[in-house]
Amino acid sequence: MRLLGIILVVVGVICLAVPSVTFWTQERAVDAGFIQIDVQRPHTIILNPVVGVISLIAGSALLLTGGRKENL
Repeated sequence: MRLLGIILVVVGVICLAVPSVTFWTQERAVDAGFIQIDVQRPHTIILNPVVGVISLIAGSALLLTGGRKENL
């Protein structure tokens, strides 16, 4: 549970620090014999800050409650 809490806290901080991630893919637009034209297209993944806050709260709760052990 402690490892899951750490992972959730890290994901939450990343979601809050980076609002979006953009990566590029290369696609073949024209392939006519010896003529080849490639096009680069952007793809953007938007990270919602609400998900970052929820992940940060859940990870913190797991870290705070996961380390306690009851003595019988």
